[in-house]
Amino acid sequence: MIPRAAITAEAARLRGLFEQAGAAPVETAILQPAATLLDLYGEDIRARTYTATDALRGEQMLRPDFTVPVVQMHMENGAEPARYTYSGEVFRRQDDDAERANEYIQVGYEVFQRTDPAQADAEVFALMHRILAPLGLRAATGDIGILTAAVAGLRTTERRKAALLRHIWRPRRFRALIERFAGRAPVPPSRAALLDAADPMADAGPLIGLRSRAEIAARIEVLREDAAAPPISETEVDLIDAILDVRETSVHALGRLRDIAVDMPAILRAVDLLGDRLDALAGRGIDAESLPFEAAYGRTQMEYYDGFVFGFTAEARPDLPPVASGGRYDALTRRLGQGREIPAVGGVIRPGLVLKLEAGT
Repeated sequence: MIPRAAITAEAARLRGLFEQAGAAPVETAILQPAATLLDLYGEDIRARTYTATDALRGEQMLRPDFTVPVVQMHMENGAEPARYTYSGEVFRRQDDDAERANEYIQVGYEVFQRTDPAQADAEVFALMHRILAPLGLRAATGDIGILTAAVAGLRTTERRKAALLRHIWRPRRFRALIERFAGRAPVPPSRAALLDAADPMADAGPLIGLRSRAEIAARIEVLREDAAAPPISETEVDLIDAILDVRETSVHALGRLRDIAVDMPAILRAVDLLGDRLDALAGRGIDAESLPFEAAYGRTQMEYYDGFVFGFTAEARPDLPPVASGGRYDALTRRLGQGREIPAVGGVIRPGLVLKLEAGT
């Protein structure tokens, strides 16, 4: 086991490198208001966090990451452009993997910059790449923005698109919705009977729960409207699948995505941004010819990523989580900015894993 003092010292070293790159050091509270995280991610976040109740402050969560509080801090009083660095503990439940730590130290670097997102993406990735180069890690990249653009461009109802966008980070649920909206999945008998009934509430009995009779009736009407909507076309489903299947070196992936964009113009702007990013990465010494790209990469991480995503892993240690990861989260600044927004991208390194790999343990 790596001593905590050594991890703290490594965190200080990494934070110093980020400060040298122009980042201002910031601190955030370990206890974060649960209401903010629940509003962003819904009740699902409870499965990944530790909660406590305070008589004065209400429900609190042990900090699951730094990005949300750093964004809140910047949107309240930050100047533009801005670069921040931080280090400290984060807390994540690991109910399905007892071998992984549920408390560990992160060191991060965040860039808030309104112009040239491709250069900002390249800056963060190249800095992480340079710092981690001695470890010989495998880099992985992706772009959630391409898939979200594809969903937003589907010829279907706004409600269906909203549901798909909400579940992009839950691949199984996303796939189930695609199958249902494309008419491939049979309607459950209970739902079919509900929708066929002239008055579904006639024999409902006493109400149980918090929803009113009017709210339940409105939900049934939404289900009826959805059932009457035409299915998503097989062509569009195939194009979504083609995007998700892209897994090549970045240059070849760009070519494949440009081919898909011929039949799905909605993704063209996001694909062009990928091309700009590869040019920016090349300008910073990254070999885009060999850099891996997976269109589905990052879909099981925190939901705030909505564009470029990346990670660095040790191929010889599949038992370890990513040593570093990050991505773009423009939409999060809109959610937390109360009418203001600024494009933002960042990443984190786990110093404990850096030392573990250096020690060969």
